[in-house]
Amino acid sequence: MKKEGSIAGFSKLSREKKTEWLGTAFKLDDTTVKTIKNHLHSDESLQALYEDLSENTISNFFIPYGIAPNFLINGKWYAVPMAIEESSVVAAASHAAKFWSAHGGFNAEVTETIKTGQVHFRYTGDAGKLQVFFNDSKKELLSSVKPLTASMEKRGGGIEDITLEDKSSSLSEYFQLFVKFRSADAMGANFINTVLEQLASSWKMKVEEALKEGRLDGEMDIDMAILSNYTPENRVKVKLEAPVEAFKYFSEGMSGEEFARKFVRAMNIAATDPYRAVTHNKGIFNGMDAVVIATGNDFRAVEACGHAWAARNGRYGSLSAAEIEDGLLVIELDVAMAVGTVGGLTTGHPMARTSMEILGQPSAKELMMIIAAAGLANNFSAVRSLITSGIQQGHMKMHLGNILRQLGASEEQSRSAKEYFMDRTVSFSEVKEFLRS
Repeated sequence: MKKEGSIAGFSKLSREKKTEWLGTAFKLDDTTVKTIKNHLHSDESLQALYEDLSENTISNFFIPYGIAPNFLINGKWYAVPMAIEESSVVAAASHAAKFWSAHGGFNAEVTETIKTGQVHFRYTGDAGKLQVFFNDSKKELLSSVKPLTASMEKRGGGIEDITLEDKSSSLSEYFQLFVKFRSADAMGANFINTVLEQLASSWKMKVEEALKEGRLDGEMDIDMAILSNYTPENRVKVKLEAPVEAFKYFSEGMSGEEFARKFVRAMNIAATDPYRAVTHNKGIFNGMDAVVIATGNDFRAVEACGHAWAARNGRYGSLSAAEIEDGLLVIELDVAMAVGTVGGLTTGHPMARTSMEILGQPSAKELMMIIAAAGLANNFSAVRSLITSGIQQGHMKMHLGNILRQLGASEEQSRSAKEYFMDRTVSFSEVKEFLRS
């Protein structure tokens, strides 16, 4: 097999040599190579910082960083930073925030801030004896990681509890140490994983000693020690409510009462049908992810946890709900997530630090509420569009600029197109035909 497209020691090459090899090996044209180089930061020190964040970096991939103003959350005003490439997300959040600020804004609360980790292991002996042994050893296990948890404990964190879980009914010979943590305002991934690995080592040593002495029987082997991104006790709830009459201007010919009824039915469909629920929740994560990314948090972890939470009852459903109560349309979002405001990218990335400054240096709890509010704002805007004008009208108008750029429209053509499509349906083919004509 020819190896023109493979290379040994790629990671050891300089950035310039990496780009040169890529261009030669895959016959990239000059424009592509120029694009790669044009997206490097002009400040070499900042470029070096970005290259330290990942591996084999040859350039940067920029996405827009915008602001959604007028968020009133628990009586406090925020201008919310959002990093996202999808058209209309920031606009939708902004419009929703402005509307709801006139009706009391977003009321949010964090119910708990527990994070979890597990030491997974195989054990072939008597489960009852193992439980008794664990109960007797628990205090020593906690002492074995005291040097690692001491600093976090000073900040209000540390290990909350540790239990032995028998999972052998689901998988043969499968057990785990299930550990609950508090990590204060830090996401705490490295802290949690370090503690778990030490717990695994201490537990293995103690069990092996008990096996040799005959206090336990069978065999034991550690499978792995790792945090879980599912944090069902790390939850945030956000609530909106306004009189149904407030929605009478949202669609010509539709009363506020009719809008509210249609809105609740649309939310109930998302709660009932998984196909709709996935897209419904995706709309929520449009807003949430944009804030998570802008603040340097892990959007993959937030999404994974959120989707697991949506399926907590054994069937995937909506993360938000709505009802009409005493003449009020009440909308709520309940989602599990874990984020941090110190350590990691939140303090290491210049734009993440900027986002924290804009938000007033929030605590982890406060940031959870801001993220959830952005998610509910986008959810409201999306469902509102679906039951009135349809999702495409507003979305495609926001997308018009992207289409014009793709088609190479001049500045004058772009102005004419935006005026022409002011009250017309936007599609790629229609825009192309307009430019042609």
